[in-house]
Amino acid sequence: MTSVLGISAYYHDSAACLVVDGEIVAAAQEERFTRKKHDYSFPSHAISYCLQEAGLTPDDLDYVGFYDKPLVKFERLLETYLDYAPAGFPSFLKAMPLWMKEKLWLPDLIRREFATLDGLDEPKAIKRRAKAFEWRLCFGDHHESHAASAFYPSPYEEAAIVTVDGVGEWATCSVGRGRGSEITLLHELRFPNSLGLLYSAFTYFAGFKVNSGEYKIMGLAPYGEPTYVSLIKNKLLDIKDDGSVRLHQEYFSYSQGLRMTGKAFERLLGGPPRQPESLITQREMDLARSIQDVTEEIMLKIVGFAHRETDLRYLCLAGGVALNCVAN
Repeated sequence: MTSVLGISAYYHDSAACLVVDGEIVAAAQEERFTRKKHDYSFPSHAISYCLQEAGLTPDDLDYVGFYDKPLVKFERLLETYLDYAPAGFPSFLKAMPLWMKEKLWLPDLIRREFATLDGLDEPKAIKRRAKAFEWRLCFGDHHESHAASAFYPSPYEEAAIVTVDGVGEWATCSVGRGRGSEITLLHELRFPNSLGLLYSAFTYFAGFKVNSGEYKIMGLAPYGEPTYVSLIKNKLLDIKDDGSVRLHQEYFSYSQGLRMTGKAFERLLGGPPRQPESLITQREMDLARSIQDVTEEIMLKIVGFAHRETDLRYLCLAGGVALNCVAN
């Protein structure tokens, strides 16, 4: 028997999924147990639930997989700061303590969490168990993790795979192929050019929380008109035939600041962002409709490119933008 536990943690929506001999046995989000929306803490409750469902203990696990590569992500953070310095210094200062304290040492942190998962509290025993987890811990590429989450549970022996999100380590969009047990990523778009971050910028500007309120933009879109579509396509980004985009960074602040949009974005759209919890006006409805229409257009271009590249009949979608059920 081979048991593999996949976990996500320390960003948003922590979760765990247990696979035994290639079959999903259990999966759960941490927020279902803690009642904290988008809980990002180590998913100890979700892990315990998965293990209990399978009748296993932490020591029975053969492998533990984490959803991205922290050191590569840290490389992006440093390179981005150097590219925009000194503009991003405040956000850099805010991010560094967490990286220096926790994220750069994720392997050690995760091993310690597993060592104490079932209440073990004797220091030497904790150290021995943590050491035993050292070889079992695997860090996968973020977009490969997304691709696997869509392709492996699918009914297809072979399929094109499109992943679109905010950003992983560097990739923001990837096109690949799944065949049997193998996944191959063929093309990728890199940060700071990102359809997901573009959508999140409009989420922020409309007064909603990033990585949480994007579904509200999608739901608000039918009440608006595509008033800003031409402005978005002519001023904010370039769209190629393959669906790749180049965002005009002078309008955005996510690369160097604590905000998603800058003053140029506000001038272009005729005012400041909506204040959270304030009245939603026709402007927000029209913004939502416009960015939804642009997103759907880009997604269709991406999947068209994926079909041309792979010549495959079936398609698997992954990543945060794939959660946009109107677009998919």
